Amino acid sequence: MVQSADYRSGKGHRDENFPVASRLVSARHRPVIMAFYDFARAADDIADHPSLSADEKLRGLDRMEASLTGARSDDDLSVRLREQIASRKLSPVHALDLLKAFRQDVTKLRYDDWDDLIGYCTYSAMPVGRFVLDVHGEDRATWASSDVLCAVLQIINHLQDCGKDYRNLNRVYLPQDSLRAHGAATEDLARAKASPALLACLHELTGRTTRYFDTQPPLADDIGDTRLACEVAAIDSLARQLLAVLQRADPLADKVHFGRAKLLTVMMGSVAKTLVRRILPRSLSDRRPQDIRL
Repeated sequence: MVQSADYRSGKGHRDENFPVASRLVSARHRPVIMAFYDFARAADDIADHPSLSADEKLRGLDRMEASLTGARSDDDLSVRLREQIASRKLSPVHALDLLKAFRQDVTKLRYDDWDDLIGYCTYSAMPVGRFVLDVHGEDRATWASSDVLCAVLQIINHLQDCGKDYRNLNRVYLPQDSLRAHGAATEDLARAKASPALLACLHELTGRTTRYFDTQPPLADDIGDTRLACEVAAIDSLARQLLAVLQRADPLADKVHFGRAKLLTVMMGSVAKTLVRRILPRSLSDRRPQDIRL
């Protein structure tokens, strides 16, 4: 029996833009988070597989869902996630929502407008944050900020990979109305360098993503688990720095990815700031420096 893992692209959690269950996260939570990541990675690879037909992709995703829900048990990655979430008394709903997004990737190649794109992120990105928060037993009041952060991370990926997505998959996540408003053509995405019209569109979308990011308070501030708060703060900071780069870069011609050294530097700075805010008494940390007497 063919396994979902047989279609893996070779990309793993160390290749992602943002940390996945890093050492910041408690060791007791990492196995279930990694099971979720491996499930999502395999499903994504099926949806993006270059040689599978649309029907074959959908059947592969259906097999994963059946093994996740217990209707069958012939996909090892899905069974592993099913067992992990059952041991933690968690719901499979977030993984099932991700499968909706991967099915959409197979059947939908264009997005009409910003709301259409955010609708996709509702299933492709937001369930990831919700799952991690549920694993840590966080209050679901944190979901609103998490949803925005996760959507922003997803859109950053779309902006970074817009040329590759079009050339390899004929898939365009950039809203069609934004392209039209700037006089850009979808075919511009095949170029080695963005046309002025496409670059204006990309920069406008980057600005809109930044403004959307600011519609919710920082998620890390509302998370009870300090280790998770540190990881989320690092992800938040990385996202903001990538948006700043995208605001002036051409993702068709420029490398808009941070190397490992940059990732570690940003993470260490964010962790230090988060720990300082949590260790210092609230009344002290909220004071202006000139008001603090030593």
